[in-house]
Amino acid sequence: MNLIVAEKRKTSPRVSSKNGAKEIYYPESDGKPIAETDFHIKTIINLHQTLEIFLKEKSDVRVFSDIMFYYEKGSPHKSIAPDVMIVSGISKHLRRVFKLWEENVPDVIFEISSRGTWQEDLQKKYLLYESFGVKEYCIFDPEYDYLPEPFIAFHLKNKNFKQAKIKNGGIFSPSLGLEIVDTGETLRLFNQVTRSFLPTMEELAKQATRAEELESEVEKLKAELGKLREQK
Repeated sequence: MNLIVAEKRKTSPRVSSKNGAKEIYYPESDGKPIAETDFHIKTIINLHQTLEIFLKEKSDVRVFSDIMFYYEKGSPHKSIAPDVMIVSGISKHLRRVFKLWEENVPDVIFEISSRGTWQEDLQKKYLLYESFGVKEYCIFDPEYDYLPEPFIAFHLKNKNFKQAKIKNGGIFSPSLGLEIVDTGETLRLFNQVTRSFLPTMEELAKQATRAEELESEVEKLKAELGKLREQK
């Protein structure tokens, strides 16, 4: 999956025949753009990448972004495409689409709201995710413009979503073991064990560059010390 692609190829549902039986085709795209703006794309990518790195040692947890999610067997028109979702108890193999009846219910779903999606996020998707049994549903507005509050979270209790109370911009996610925090600029994931935010790929790249620079400086110092010793 390439998250940078601005437009997905549009395909149509069709029924094919296999060994004399009808086989329903579930399209891999809905023809809609992945995100409306750079704000949304960057937020989705950062969440996806930081979660993948954090969860890489867990062989039965997958992070998905913008994958076609089919929730009713035999109905290729019954689909959505969550911005980011975390599903446990499944293998990490790559998939072309996500079929709910073949997988597990997502533990956490993030929707990055925009001018064109915020009402659907609060209404249609809210009801769908609640009916599926999604444990945690988070909605974030990276432009701080459309939602009643820029960050809204729901936790499933007794099969119903209850709005969770956000304190100091953040809320703890039992499913992830992380705090989800609205920093006032974007949405970040905070590790209470290390007392630090999970690094983004950009931050990791900067850290790697700095580590290389320090290593180079150490080698230069060693060389200079060697010359001084030889002079003595």
